[in-house]
Amino acid sequence: MPETVFEFGYGNTKITLGLPAGKIINNVLGKPWPPISDLSDTVRAALRNPIGTPPLREVVKPGDTVAVVVSDITRAWVRFDQFLPILLDELNDAGVPDKHIFIIIAPGAHRLNTKEEFVVLCGEEVCRRVAVNNHDCHNQAELVYTGKTKSGVDCYINKRVAEADKVILTGGIVHHLMAGFGGGRKAILPGISGFKTIQGNHLFCMNKEVGKGLNPNCVSGKLAGNEMNEDMLEQAALAKPDFLLNAVFTPENKFAKFVAGHWYEAWLAGTKIVDEIYGVPISAQADLVVATAGGFPKDINLYQGVKTIDNAFMAAKPGGVVICFMELPDIMEPAEFSDWFKYPTMLAHEMALRNNFTIPGFLAYRLLDIARQVSLIIVTKQENAEFIRKAGMIPAATAQEALVIAKEKLGREDYTITVMTAAANTVPVRK
Repeated sequence: MPETVFEFGYGNTKITLGLPAGKIINNVLGKPWPPISDLSDTVRAALRNPIGTPPLREVVKPGDTVAVVVSDITRAWVRFDQFLPILLDELNDAGVPDKHIFIIIAPGAHRLNTKEEFVVLCGEEVCRRVAVNNHDCHNQAELVYTGKTKSGVDCYINKRVAEADKVILTGGIVHHLMAGFGGGRKAILPGISGFKTIQGNHLFCMNKEVGKGLNPNCVSGKLAGNEMNEDMLEQAALAKPDFLLNAVFTPENKFAKFVAGHWYEAWLAGTKIVDEIYGVPISAQADLVVATAGGFPKDINLYQGVKTIDNAFMAAKPGGVVICFMELPDIMEPAEFSDWFKYPTMLAHEMALRNNFTIPGFLAYRLLDIARQVSLIIVTKQENAEFIRKAGMIPAATAQEALVIAKEKLGREDYTITVMTAAANTVPVRK
């Protein structure tokens, strides 16, 4: 059978692999999207022609104290330093001087960021112009109560933000494997919320029935009926943010679009663009999915690689086979992720997660759960083999070895294939 040759990113190199053309039913790629050519004009146009609110110049007024919420260093790919100066200039033009503006870095339950990371995130110019401070979810003195959601979660957010005259949320919108989509309301929760509030919300990712593992509603691309998202929306509404500026990116991680205006309506419009770019229709799930994160840094460790595996899993038939190319030079990092593979059973892992929910713990559980449902083969460095087995997966040293294992697992020749050469970002959507 004639073959189609594909290149799969692997660390700083590529692995070339020929696959039988007649078996390929889907080639999942992000939609080409023209990058923004004039950033300043585009951002200003979004701020002056927003969705669901008056222009920013009419939302703020002279004398206001304005809080701008910015994601932490784990979201440096949003490149806040490129558009925050434009936002500050627009606020200045509306009569709000720099001395009346402050930035709160929103790490959620992540570690606090350093002053050097403030500069990486916001840029030297912004750090000179306005005060930049961390939110600390563990410091009760810095929190204020905003109310209780219908599901019973007590909501605490950053006191300085709550006391500001106006609050502007910033961020980037991508698919999120728990909350459906990132961006928008995530600047409030987990961004500037208290630790117990974050824990209360994140527990919605667990099945309501103990022993049944994860909540099937809390998955990538799903908003309606996603209990975690719906609780986030309630909490954001209680915080009453006044304006939002969020970015959407091309598959090459260039700015594709800015949405601005109402914290929910503008963000929701942005999620539809993300779906248009990255939500790739597939004709059917395949017996074999061959995928890659796209190389370094997306395959630097298994923690970063879970999103790739999750997306590839969505394209596979139940009981099928998934091959992922991941170099994983730092496979044991971070420790708060790799340490979760110590539990002897899935139930023990689940109970530990319910008692002390963490994102690394959730991702470890999700990975183990996927490995129970499909044969998950990881092409990686040979020294990673032991940990790959510990995590419930099958190690392979080469693409050819992985294909041999896959064919053995499938046990027949009439199998179908889906190829995902950008699986970290592309989400397969069944027609």
